[in-house]
Amino acid sequence: MPSVNVLLGDVAHFHPINSLVKRINITVYPNSPAGLVAASKQDPWIQAGKYGLGWVYFCIILLLATTIIRLYYLWGDKMRRAIYKEELEEGKSSKTSSPDSDYEMANLHTNNSTNKFFPRMGQLPQEPRVDSSVSSIAPLNNLIALCRWVFYRPLPVLRYRKRQISLPSPGAAFIAFAALAFVVLYSFIPQPLFYDSIRFGSPPLAIRAGMLSVAMMPWIVALSMKANMISMLTGIGHERLNVLHRWGGYICLLLALIHTVPFYITPVWDEGALAVFQSYFAGQYYIYGTGIAALVPLLFLCVHSLPFIRAWMYELFVALHVPASIIFLAMMFWHCNNYLTSWHYLAATSGIWFVSYVIRLFYLNWSNPRSISWLIGEEAAITLLPENAVKVTIPTQVKWRPGQYVYLRMPGISVFENHPFTIASLCSDDFPSEYGEQYRDMILVFRPFSGFTRKCVAAAEDNGEWHTYRAFIDGPYGGMQRELASFDTVILFAGGSGITALVSQLLDLIKKMRDSRAVTKQVHVVWALKRPETMEWFKEELRICRQYAPPDSVHCQFFITAAKRHIPTGANPGSPGRPVSQIFHDKINDAFQGIASKRNSALIRDEAGGDMEKERELRRENEDAISALPRAYLAPPKSPKSPKRMNMKPMKIAIPAPDQNSSFDFGFPSTPTMLQKNLMRFAFLPSVATKKGGWHTEYGRPDIPFMLRGFQREFGRRTCVFVCGPPSMRVDVQHCVARMQRQVLTNSAIDEIFLHTENYAI
Repeated sequence: MPSVNVLLGDVAHFHPINSLVKRINITVYPNSPAGLVAASKQDPWIQAGKYGLGWVYFCIILLLATTIIRLYYLWGDKMRRAIYKEELEEGKSSKTSSPDSDYEMANLHTNNSTNKFFPRMGQLPQEPRVDSSVSSIAPLNNLIALCRWVFYRPLPVLRYRKRQISLPSPGAAFIAFAALAFVVLYSFIPQPLFYDSIRFGSPPLAIRAGMLSVAMMPWIVALSMKANMISMLTGIGHERLNVLHRWGGYICLLLALIHTVPFYITPVWDEGALAVFQSYFAGQYYIYGTGIAALVPLLFLCVHSLPFIRAWMYELFVALHVPASIIFLAMMFWHCNNYLTSWHYLAATSGIWFVSYVIRLFYLNWSNPRSISWLIGEEAAITLLPENAVKVTIPTQVKWRPGQYVYLRMPGISVFENHPFTIASLCSDDFPSEYGEQYRDMILVFRPFSGFTRKCVAAAEDNGEWHTYRAFIDGPYGGMQRELASFDTVILFAGGSGITALVSQLLDLIKKMRDSRAVTKQVHVVWALKRPETMEWFKEELRICRQYAPPDSVHCQFFITAAKRHIPTGANPGSPGRPVSQIFHDKINDAFQGIASKRNSALIRDEAGGDMEKERELRRENEDAISALPRAYLAPPKSPKSPKRMNMKPMKIAIPAPDQNSSFDFGFPSTPTMLQKNLMRFAFLPSVATKKGGWHTEYGRPDIPFMLRGFQREFGRRTCVFVCGPPSMRVDVQHCVARMQRQVLTNSAIDEIFLHTENYAI
């Protein structure tokens, strides 16, 4: 076996160092060691780029499968609505003809003059089509039901002392486990794991793991972006894809560790390999320095994104996550040094990152130069509602779909905080804004706890109800993949403030039912709330649902879980001096308001065209439009806040009792006595069996399994169950709907029972 010096001399003679542009590959010659010759034939280094392609193929197959399933649902839903619309049109056209011709007697001379309902000759009328052939493939429906029977069941919550660890949904856990199994097996099954000597090249196990980890980066970044191509293809919002982003990061860290460990098992300074290394790399630095420089930020990203750490210091997490990611990407460029195809994946990562941010510009309400909100945002009002809630009303020209959410930033309250909130209003011409014909009121309702939401309460109490703020909107995002109007039966469960995700869906569904654009026949709404005053949040919306829904189609049940009413204890002492930070935020808000006023003034001057009388009239209308945000969303004046109130968690807002003279009756009596509460608690029968078709309220907690079994008797061919509430409610609904998938397998009259769950925190 030749010495290392002889080997290096041969390498320098036949393959100059300066000719190595993209690869580091130890050339094999006739006089090379036997171990090096074997290493060049067993999983050679130069072919290791195929492992990165293996991960790409895995992701593409998964992406295509998800996209095809989405297209199948969209096509089936569209076909059902089209058939239903066609049947309605045929029915209307038949009703326009004279009814006498349908019931002509056979013994009259007019027997053969027209087509009768039961003709003597010819075929009888065909039965109406109930579904499209594409969406009624029984084997496919059974296969989907079987998958849902498995994946609709929630994973148990792990408890360690006082800490709870919530696992992802079974579907996300299955994908994460499949990805983990793929990369681990793809790293360890191919042989060899190590060469006979480190002189013959880097350990194959390390190279495989390194290429897999680099190939994962474009997908990890794509799953993290709010506007990304994966959401556009699959219809899955980024808030649901984010769990795959986190688990992808954890798997990437595991692969990075697998890539690192072999270099310490067979260090480069053993067996004369250091001389080989130094012949290929110039510079005096620690051999593994670039790898450590990339591993440290990756380790930091994974550790500080753990759920309990992220919840503990969320604002710090938001501030550091993106900068740390940029550092990690830069260190990866340095570490990979364009070996094999590593820079291809890193360049793709940078491109996806850049394109996603460019697309996101179209989701910002202040980024359109042709809009009046350019760079200054929209105008917004904050209202305090009964039962510890806050409503933010934003007249805007932004369009949204039911169930979507936006990220809200209000510089007059907090410059750097940007938080997601579900939109509780419907974007429709039937719900115009008093702000203007082109505007729609975007309403956000949430409970204040800490941080931004607590500052909203403080600002509303300090500035009063008529004060307006500048609002910068990022969105809308998310939403339901399928339309409720495509299901025969719809069941909506809400717990507490989870009603915000249901209100817009319910209004949209009722509107489509009234316009004959929905196949839905029955809608059941179940809302569990602590006190009756909570209904004041959406009193007007509930009134619309009750008065305008088709007869006997919408059934609402309200369950009061804590009958004791929250009564204000009296006026609080005056608020203390305002902190310097609030004065700073007020100045920022005033600056944006000043820009908006000047912009409005310029537009008015251009509109008037020199006519002073018209200009004065337009200015008066503008002042009214700005100051008079919809009065229906503004509560009576509030008493000053107490200095100690801001330390309470959750906060209690003193709100006057609702108007008892209201003409809208929710169907519940006054606060019950202890005897009545006990009777309701121990003699509870769900109203589905007692008061069919009524809007009413009962005291106690809903028995969700019992209620779903009762609703099951009225299921159509396709049923949707929608739930947004606390974890206990979601778990009960998930278990019940998972068990109900057996009805699809055994009952030919039921094709689908679909479940949609919403995150309670958004």
